Amino acid sequence: MRALLLENIHPDGASALERAGFAVQSLDRALEGDDLAQALEGVHLLGIRSKSQVTASHLREADSLLAVGAFCIGTDQIDLSAAAQNGIAVFNAPYSNTRSVVELALAEVIALTRGLAEKNRLMHEGVWDKSAAGAHEVRGRVLGIVGYGNIGAQLSVLAEALGMVVYFYDTADKLALGNARRCGSLDDLLSVADVVTLHVDGRSGNAGLFGAKQFAAMKPGSLFLNLSRGFVIDTESLCEHLVSGHLAGAAVDVFPVEPSSRGEEFRNDLRGVPNVILTPHIGGSTLEAQQDIGRFVAGKMADFVADGSTVLSVNLPPLSLPEHVSTHRLAHLHHNVPGVLAAINSVLADHGVNVEGQLLGTRGDVGYVLTDIGVNYAEEVLEQLRELPETVRLRVLY
Repeated sequence: MRALLLENIHPDGASALERAGFAVQSLDRALEGDDLAQALEGVHLLGIRSKSQVTASHLREADSLLAVGAFCIGTDQIDLSAAAQNGIAVFNAPYSNTRSVVELALAEVIALTRGLAEKNRLMHEGVWDKSAAGAHEVRGRVLGIVGYGNIGAQLSVLAEALGMVVYFYDTADKLALGNARRCGSLDDLLSVADVVTLHVDGRSGNAGLFGAKQFAAMKPGSLFLNLSRGFVIDTESLCEHLVSGHLAGAAVDVFPVEPSSRGEEFRNDLRGVPNVILTPHIGGSTLEAQQDIGRFVAGKMADFVADGSTVLSVNLPPLSLPEHVSTHRLAHLHHNVPGVLAAINSVLADHGVNVEGQLLGTRGDVGYVLTDIGVNYAEEVLEQLRELPETVRLRVLY
C-alpha cells in the first residue's frame, strides 16, 4: 500500500507508516489541482499540511484513497463532507502543537509589554534608549482570551502562573480552569482586558469575527494577538488602531493572504508599524510539535487501515472495536438511513455467519459499522453487503 506525504511532514510520520508496511513518498511542497489528482493515482493514504487543497473532485477520483491526514490542527483545506461520502476518513492533530502555540503567545505578550521589538530595532540602528517608559511587568495585568479550547485553556493556566488575571470568552459552555473568569459576551471581555488574544477555530462563522467595532471597544493602550486564523480579523482596522495610538502593540502570526512558499515576499498593511511582532505562521512550528504531529496523525491513519478505528476522525463516527480472536473484521460505511444494521445482520444470518463483535456509529449523513465475524463464510456474503443500496464502502480488514 502507498502513502503520499506532502509539505515537508516530519520524517517520523514517514517512519511510522513504513513500519506499518506502507511504501512512502515524501515531497517538500504542496500539490493542488491536476498535479494533486495525478499524484493520488494508486495512493491509499495522503498526508498534507495547510497549503494543499483537497477538493471533492480529488476525493471522488482517487479510487484507492482510504484516509487523509492533516498534519496540523485545521482541516479547512479538505472537503470533509465529500471525503465521508466517498468512504475516506480524515484525521488531524488537535492537541500536538498546543504547547508550542501557547509558548509563542506568552513570549509575545511579554515582548510587547516590555516593548522589546522597538528596543531591538533601535539597538540594531545603534540607538541606546535605556528607559522604563512604556515598559510593564505582565504580573497583575488582565489577559483576555477569545476561544477557550485546547490552546486557550492551557494559555490560561500558564498565564495565571505568571501572575496575570485571566478572563475568557467562548460561545460554548467551557469550564474555567484555575481562577480564570468567564465573560458573558465579547464586549465584556474587551472592556477589562489589557491584552486580547484570539484562539478560535477555522469554522466559516468566525470570518470577520474581530473588526473595527471590536478594536474600538478595546481599552486604550491595550495589546492584541492573533495566533488563530488570518481571516478572523480585519487587518486594515487593526493597522488603523495601532497607527492612531489607540492600541499599544500587536503580534500576528496568521494572515488572510499568505505566501505559498518559503522565500516569497510577504505583503501586508502591518509591515513597518512600530511595536508589532509579525511571524510567518509559526505558532506550531517547533521541532517537538512537528515530530509529535508526524507520529500522531500517521498512527491514526495506520490504525484506520489496519483495524478500522476512527477515534478522533473529524468526518466519520468515532469507533474502536476490541479485537476478537480468530475473526475477520468488516468495516461498512453507509448512508445514514434507518434499517442498515438490520440489513447487514440479515445478510450474515442468511448465510449462517456468527457475529463475534459489532459496533455502530453515525455522524451526519454517514453511518459506520465494525463487525467481527467467524473466518468461514462464502464470498457471496461480501458481494451482498457491497450491493446493499446504502453501502458507500466495504472493507475486509483481516
